Amino acid sequence: MFHVFGIDALSVLIFGPALSAFVVAAIASFGTGKQFGRWLALILSLLLALLSIKVFADYQAAGLTIGDDQYIVAQDVAWFDALGARWTLGIDGISAVMILLTGILTPLAILASWNIEDRSNMHLALLLFFETGSMGVFAAMDLMVFFLFYELTLVPMYFLINQWGSMPKAGVKFSGRFYASTKFMIYSFGGTLGMLLATQLIGWSAGTFSMEALVETWPLFRQGEALLGIDVSTVKALAFVGFFVAFCIKVPIWPFHTWLPDAHGEAPTAGSMLLAGIMLKLGAYGFIRLVIPLFPDVWLTDVIIIGVNVAALFAILSVVGIVLGAFAALGQNDFKRLVAYSSVNHMGFVGIGIAVFAQTYAQLWSGAHPNADIQSAILAGNGVVLQMFNHGLSSAGMFLLAGALYHKTHTRDLTEYGGLWVKAPIYGGILLFTSFASLGLPGLNGFVSEFLIVRGSWPVFTVLTAIAMIGLLFTGGYILKGIRAVLHGPFNMRWRNTNLELTRAELFGIAPLMLLMLLTGVYPNWILPMINTTVSTIFAGLAS
Repeated sequence: MFHVFGIDALSVLIFGPALSAFVVAAIASFGTGKQFGRWLALILSLLLALLSIKVFADYQAAGLTIGDDQYIVAQDVAWFDALGARWTLGIDGISAVMILLTGILTPLAILASWNIEDRSNMHLALLLFFETGSMGVFAAMDLMVFFLFYELTLVPMYFLINQWGSMPKAGVKFSGRFYASTKFMIYSFGGTLGMLLATQLIGWSAGTFSMEALVETWPLFRQGEALLGIDVSTVKALAFVGFFVAFCIKVPIWPFHTWLPDAHGEAPTAGSMLLAGIMLKLGAYGFIRLVIPLFPDVWLTDVIIIGVNVAALFAILSVVGIVLGAFAALGQNDFKRLVAYSSVNHMGFVGIGIAVFAQTYAQLWSGAHPNADIQSAILAGNGVVLQMFNHGLSSAGMFLLAGALYHKTHTRDLTEYGGLWVKAPIYGGILLFTSFASLGLPGLNGFVSEFLIVRGSWPVFTVLTAIAMIGLLFTGGYILKGIRAVLHGPFNMRWRNTNLELTRAELFGIAPLMLLMLLTGVYPNWILPMINTTVSTIFAGLAS
């Protein structure tokens, strides 16, 4: 891994945004003007985006093949000796993709915030501070460092929603942003309390927080013995629940999703872009990186009363989210809440892919099913990671477009739009393109990842995958509803003197997303082989 001014690139990606945030916030006191702060934040974020692209390209150029050690470790030094935690940073094919996504979305979120006037420097600083937390999660190879950065992402997002969220509706005294931000924080902190206890328990018991070492030692730790006076399998199951609930809330998996529509509905445009584009991926990434490899035996444990194992239960909850998320989106008249529920729908496909990944991983690890369908699990795993990337692009684009319209009309009510294509043809064309990418139209990015997940899930959870197609059907329904309500029908004369077209900053913000949506849909092999090598290596190590 290359260095920048003598500092490894991953450390720069983690601390660079925090330092940039401090500088952008501090210059407000020098009377330099809001425009200077905007340009400074954009330039600094673009430099970090270029660095994330360089990290991604260097990992790709390393030419790792299936069976090689997939991690490139950039830094490994003592950090918190009393706990046994180390400052260990590294990437594999999965985390490199997420780092690329984070680096790309942050400057685009800053462009979407160009019209913010109220304490604009602090708003931009919080976006950069959020990037620090996200980069830390994706680069951490120490469990304690992972947890600290995971928690760190909550703070800037809370203040973005609470301070810059939607204004109160007519006749309402208080804005819903206070309720939404509080609900977001309670869900998030409440979920991670169990994760904190589980993290401490695992680190204390195993004597290390190294995630690489724990993957090897924790699943076999004291099998058949007692820990803290309790059977070790019970202790591991409780630790599993701590991580499971925390990451289910973040993805979000039904029924842990109820914070999401409120948070998205009230968040500022940039907050919604980063919340959907990056924050939801932290939960899915946590499942892949921690919950599956640390607790393979738990995934095959039968759930009392229900009569299915944990992996199947997770698949069921994911499919419920796919179907009900689509129905909920179809019933919305609030533009942003429609897009928010679409995230529950699309991330449900990530959930069922993770369930296939987890069940096959557990079957191979236990040795009880040597003929497990590895190929389907690899396809599903590839689809999961690619869907995380693709959903980050399309959801960020949809929220940028919904926010752009809200900033000009000051309403998110779809019934108050209508016929806007005649007034904003460029906006209309871009909304069509981005909506179809979200829908999963062949030739655009969403199709590739969802096809891989469905193909990988079908042999393992056939009935559940078939039910999920109902949600896919109604995905087309809510996408077409949104397009019809905004662009078609009689023109609402209320907007005849309003400029509804995208601003220059908004155009520059959406253009890279559209390019990546098209590129990934037409030529997914620019990113997919790297993901496949890492996912295949995980299963190759178990099968050997």
